[in-house]
Amino acid sequence: MIKSTKLTTTGDTEVFRATTTGDNTGTGQTTALTNIIVCNTGSPSATDETVNNCTLTVNLVRFGQVSSDTNTIVKNLIVPAGETVFFSDEKIILDSSDQIRMTASVSNLLSITVSSLAV
Repeated sequence: MIKSTKLTTTGDTEVFRATTTGDNTGTGQTTALTNIIVCNTGSPSATDETVNNCTLTVNLVRFGQVSSDTNTIVKNLIVPAGETVFFSDEKIILDSSDQIRMTASVSNLLSITVSSLAV
């Protein structure tokens, strides 16, 4: 399954849930994450490399819990404008209804795609 979303807020946002649909409308299932792709869709500037940069924090959150430093896997990663970051080296297994949650420093810049397989 592939699920894509855009971070439209700077708040803590659910981008994927271990369900049959990848969100809170599906039935919970154990899921293997195969790839997470983060693309900063902002336009880069030839004269100022900080224009449209965005800082990203990623949490893997057990069902019923909230994002915290305890479940943070990426903290304050700078994603430059026009760049894409791939998280694909390690496979992660999420139990039924566990979540990937992300926080961005700027809204409407980061597009997230999660690839997963039911286990």
